[in-house]
Amino acid sequence: MFDWTLAGLLYLLVELIGIASAVHVLLQGRTPQGAVAWLFFLITVPPLAVPLYWIFGPRRYEGYRGARLEGNVVFDPVVDVLRDSGERYFVDAPERPALLVALERLVRLPFLSHNRVELLVDGARTFEAIIEEIEAAGRYVLVQFYIVRDDGVGQRLEAALKAALERGVKVYFLFDGIGSATLKSAFIMRLRRAGAEINAFATAGRSHRLQLNFRNHRKAVVVDGRVAFTGGLNVGDEYLGADPDLSPWRDTFIRISGPAAQGIQLSFLEDWHWATDDLPDWSWAPEADPAGHDQSVLVVPTGPADSMESCSLLFVGLIHRAQERLWIATPYFVFDQQITSALQLAALRGVDVRILLPSTGDHAATHFAGWSFFDEVLESGCRIFRYTAGFCHQKVVLVDSDLSLVGSANLDNRSMRLNFELGALVESEQFAAEVNAMLTDDLARSEEVQVGDFGRQPLHFRLVARFARLFAPIL
Repeated sequence: MFDWTLAGLLYLLVELIGIASAVHVLLQGRTPQGAVAWLFFLITVPPLAVPLYWIFGPRRYEGYRGARLEGNVVFDPVVDVLRDSGERYFVDAPERPALLVALERLVRLPFLSHNRVELLVDGARTFEAIIEEIEAAGRYVLVQFYIVRDDGVGQRLEAALKAALERGVKVYFLFDGIGSATLKSAFIMRLRRAGAEINAFATAGRSHRLQLNFRNHRKAVVVDGRVAFTGGLNVGDEYLGADPDLSPWRDTFIRISGPAAQGIQLSFLEDWHWATDDLPDWSWAPEADPAGHDQSVLVVPTGPADSMESCSLLFVGLIHRAQERLWIATPYFVFDQQITSALQLAALRGVDVRILLPSTGDHAATHFAGWSFFDEVLESGCRIFRYTAGFCHQKVVLVDSDLSLVGSANLDNRSMRLNFELGALVESEQFAAEVNAMLTDDLARSEEVQVGDFGRQPLHFRLVARFARLFAPIL
């Protein structure tokens, strides 16, 4: 006989929510293995499973998706203006390789010509270049980072933005609410008092308050719609090597001058509109690089609000496209069978596959989990290198001699399915040669991992690594 006490009624309610959640799993589950695991957990231990599922289970950021659909009436005119005014910069589609056309369709943006892409190695050079452009701003500056700290670097950026505000330049600043959870309110208030519009991208807010597992991991700066930056750095002293445990910090950013800066601006606009419901008046007239460079760039914003797993498809596409060389630099090496199989096939067909990782990690779980994948890819002919001259945080892909990706996405499940990411795919032999030289130097400062190295680790190390791997989908 059922217990009709308050405790019994509460348990019945939790059971019903568990059943409803199980139905959601059946309708939305991405893999049979994951669906079976969640179904068993929800039915057997609903009080624990229900909150965990609604925080970690869903693969789509539904609130943002809904806002995007509702905002089509807002964004479509902007995109139309951008397409009309920038059509002269479109790279001729009929002559493009099929994969590149597919990637354009995936991110709903075109490859644009007449850009200059400059490689910025490490934090000091990157922040100098960003501040230099902010000092030259005439109308507005857009700033977006996952982590922002009120320290030396943060205050340098703040001072540059305040000086721009005093000149009448508008400033729009967006940070991730979870990544920047320790950001002091004093930093925010100082910028607001100076006239900046600064807001958090709060994935736990709006209509779905339990969606805590999503992050806006994008890093971008746009000045007047004519120049843009993106890459792997955040705003903090540790990104200049101030953390002795992770010093020197090795990272990569890029500066884009030309029409492709508009793609990064459009990505920022979507995030800003979600966070604020505001649609500021920015320039949507693309301008060719004033120095006359002609590099083709596809801006690739990806994330959990997309109808397809866009980041995963991007990486799989690049891996399959490689014919001679595939070099990947990533700080986190935790992925699914799809990526594993693509890397193995690339090596088996004779591609020079090299994966550059840090020798030490800034997150223990991802560091240990990554080790458990090593032998699987090494046995197919892939080569793995561990950077020993500091902490290697860059996110760079080099494909053959003409295609390079620089951005914020890591080679892990979180970037593939849970994070909003941003990058630039550059089709240019000149830029690829620069990336090649940079990565060659990094590889020279690394140690190569051999097949069996994982098995030679102490038993406790292997156990921890295998246990961490169980949480790969959310790391």
